[in-house]
Amino acid sequence: MSDVADVPGAPDTSREERHRQRMQRKKAVVDAHIASATEERGVLIVNTGNGKGKSTAAFGMVARALGHGMRVGVVQFIKGSFSTGEEAFFRRFPEISYHVMGEGFTWETQDRSRDIQAAQAAWAVAATLLRDADTALVVLDELNIALKYGYLSLDEVLNAVSARPVHQHVVITGRAAPPALIEAADTVTEMSLIKHAFQVGIRAQNGVEL
Repeated sequence: MSDVADVPGAPDTSREERHRQRMQRKKAVVDAHIASATEERGVLIVNTGNGKGKSTAAFGMVARALGHGMRVGVVQFIKGSFSTGEEAFFRRFPEISYHVMGEGFTWETQDRSRDIQAAQAAWAVAATLLRDADTALVVLDELNIALKYGYLSLDEVLNAVSARPVHQHVVITGRAAPPALIEAADTVTEMSLIKHAFQVGIRAQNGVEL
């Protein structure tokens, strides 16, 4: 008499059992991690790397926070010479304080003094948000670029982030995050570039980059 597993179309019971056992072990590990995660406080998140998606991920968190009725502050340090879909969308919400403070990419402005002034003006707004306990999430978009070029004091940024209200979340984006910021962060994601449409001559488009 043939085993059930030998019947065409019949389930492989041994394979199913091995899968069930693996998932049981995995669930036990995950459940243990969940049980041990008892601290509740604001987290510092850094999105960096050369790949696309750093700001996009940050604005996904903005949407999530607004869905929970949280107040959000956004400061964009570099972008500003063109409108974006996220700005047009999120300005509809009274719970968000949205500040576009940059004057465009550094290779467009070609004026270091003006870039420094713009970055420092943006930081003044950001520092105010970082002191506001009613602002649950602060997004500092492209702040890493301002730090990379020395437009702002890294120590001042680290001190302000460290002294923020205990339950406030902060997301910092931009390439080349400094090591000290990475060390201070709770969660760091590096976006890796594999392919980009721009490399083959496809221009930035609404709904994708803008």
